[in-house]
Amino acid sequence: MSKTTRATQALDRAGIAYSVHAYAYDPEAARIGLQAAEALGVAPGEILKTLMAEVDGRPVCVLVASDREIALKRLAAAQGGKSAAMLKPAEAERITGYHVGGISPLGQKRRLPVLIDAGSIEGRDAIYLNGGGRGLQVRLRPGDLAAVLEARIVPLA
Repeated sequence: MSKTTRATQALDRAGIAYSVHAYAYDPEAARIGLQAAEALGVAPGEILKTLMAEVDGRPVCVLVASDREIALKRLAAAQGGKSAAMLKPAEAERITGYHVGGISPLGQKRRLPVLIDAGSIEGRDAIYLNGGGRGLQVRLRPGDLAAVLEARIVPLA
């Protein structure tokens, strides 16, 4: 697997320090983020999963620790909307240009609003997130991630 993806290229362009971590991706895993944590030997809370949702019909990218769940009402409120729902996998792939299991918030086809769950990054020096391919994670500082994505950090879980 190539370790150069649109996600790593976005980090390179922004001058963000990161490391790349490949693992054996299991397409049958019930929860991809938890499987990634186990394969990499890190705590599930250190892996952020990338979720694609919509608020009042407008797509949004959400990052939350792999062992947490977002509250859709909190997501809607954070975006100033009335309702939120998860995107269907095919729609998430179409919007991001990535395959499910390899969706990164970095280097997506379309620039979308990004929200990071505050509780998922509090007190962490570094986090992992999808690096733009199945079985590929990047490790970086949460502040660097928020800056490069121009993300808002809000309580979502």
